[in-house]
Amino acid sequence: MSPTDAARGGPRALTVAHLVQPVEGGVARVVTDLVRAQTEAGLRAVVLCPSDGRLMRAAEAAGAETRLWLAGRAPGPDLPWEVHCAARALRKLRPDVVHLHSAKAGLAGRLALRGRVPTVHQPHAWSFQAVGGPTAAWARRWERYAARWTASLLCVSEAEREEGQRAGVRGRYTVVPNGVETDRFPRAGGVARRQARAALSAVHALPQRAPLVVCVGRLTRQKGQDLLLRAWPEVAARVPGARLALVGDGPERDALRRAAGPGVLLAGHSDDVLPWYAAADVVVQPSRWEGMALAPLEAMAVGRPVVLTDVGGAGECLPAGHRERCLVRPEVPGALALALAALLGDAHLRRRLGDEAAGHVRAAHDVRHTAAACVRLYRELTTVVPPRAPEAKEYLRR
Repeated sequence: MSPTDAARGGPRALTVAHLVQPVEGGVARVVTDLVRAQTEAGLRAVVLCPSDGRLMRAAEAAGAETRLWLAGRAPGPDLPWEVHCAARALRKLRPDVVHLHSAKAGLAGRLALRGRVPTVHQPHAWSFQAVGGPTAAWARRWERYAARWTASLLCVSEAEREEGQRAGVRGRYTVVPNGVETDRFPRAGGVARRQARAALSAVHALPQRAPLVVCVGRLTRQKGQDLLLRAWPEVAARVPGARLALVGDGPERDALRRAAGPGVLLAGHSDDVLPWYAAADVVVQPSRWEGMALAPLEAMAVGRPVVLTDVGGAGECLPAGHRERCLVRPEVPGALALALAALLGDAHLRRRLGDEAAGHVRAAHDVRHTAAACVRLYRELTTVVPPRAPEAKEYLRR
């Protein structure tokens, strides 16, 4: 309860603990936007995460409380200790709901809680999609088993839900599409575009009037920047003078730098990607797998058409009528090149698609809608008395 609530004798604010790993990239941005909206809605949002990424600082700036949870990104020999630390921190916090984000937190958090507190697991793309062979088989078995300790499996798209069901993960599913802070990504018209181009050109030597494609995301195999580089020579041949900017950092940086040819800029990480969206003619996300990526939603909010590979919820995030031009088969560089070249060559089409995209995101993917849907879910879970309630009370006393 906040001091004000206590003084007034008002009801205690619902406490939601977000256990998070990874602390970079899209997951960190989703959590930051979510806790900001939840805090503004009157919830007590607490983020438990490692301190070596951007999430802890961003969550604090968004108004959330933070607690240190030391955990590596992947499962390893420290897992028992990580589980113990998560359990101890959650016992002290006594949350009403625990929201687990991504595979590592989903693993450690459910082992720590075992259903004794209402637990929401949000996979942010399923763990078994990122691996193959025996590791993928183990990940599927774990997700099936851990569903018994999960009050709700929170998916960001119908495609992600269907992927889980096909893998045999049985449980209560809730689909809440990702949202973005539309106030932070305002519609950028011609003047804003020219201003953004001028600012970026001063730093990165980008030609002011060159056709520009921008890809924002961590430099990882998942995000498919290598496929984009394979497609780029054909784009450059069809659209002379075109430039490609990869905005982000990650484990594939050196390999991508070696593979990058003429007209390609590896811009590195940016704390503020809005100027890149504003400067772009087209934004592309060539992912191999996704739940529902944030970068396309941000770009569309700014009024830029996007080209996406047809994975996860990519098709679901697009406005009606955009799939034919903006959605391509995954891992097919030729299809990616054709879609990009077609948009770069038609300014009128880009403006129309960008205007439609900006309206669509504000209507369907505002993070305030996402936060409100999560709050409804939390309240549903906390008003139902679980069959293991006595065990939960004993757990929280220990």
